[in-house]
Amino acid sequence: MNERQRQASVRRILEEGAARVPPELYADAVRRGGRMLRRRTLARRLMWLLLFAATVAFVVWAVTARPWVETPSETTPPLTGW
Repeated sequence: MNERQRQASVRRILEEGAARVPPELYADAVRRGGRMLRRRTLARRLMWLLLFAATVAFVVWAVTARPWVETPSETTPPLTGW
């Protein structure tokens, strides 16, 4: 196709206007779209809940285990008999 033919086909498509969608197809698309949005919202909420639970579990572990405190050395024998 040369440039004039392409321009003519684009003009013809634009002049025809918007395509008409059958009502039953529109209702089905709206129903499916709503279902997709609900599933996506539920998945997003579950992911946030999982992230919150993991954060709480990490904080509880960190407070109880205190990994930043260095353990006392047990290689030196105790001093007795001084």
